Amino acid sequence: QVQLVESGGGLVQTGGSLRLSCTVSGRTLSFSAMGWFRQAPGKDREFVAAIGRSGGSENYADPILGRFTISRDNGKNTVYLQMNSLKPEDTAVYYCAAGVFPSDSRSQYNYWGPGTQVTVSS
Repeated sequence: QVQLVESGGGLVQTGGSLRLSCTVSGRTLSFSAMGWFRQAPGKDREFVAAIGRSGGSENYADPILGRFTISRDNGKNTVYLQMNSLKPEDTAVYYCAAGVFPSDSRSQYNYWGPGTQVTVSS
């Protein structure tokens, strides 16, 4: 059974940085494209970033472009989201997901982690 577990969330001040990690078990990570999504209170879950199976084909949402970087280490079965220059509007629960293509659509992902909370104080 495929399991995804996020870590690295927390409380940070505006302008600070965090690095989220997502570890995959039950399946070799290299078979999956990976994505990060986020959901703020009262809002829909939205796309953040995605990466192809071998580490290319990166795809980013406009609000985080230039501030966040997605990467992966298939040897460690882990995907990362480096978040810099954080803003209060980045506050959300962040989810990683595994799928076939590095898509910005939630429907293209088959497996999801439980999420990790990121809070950016002003």
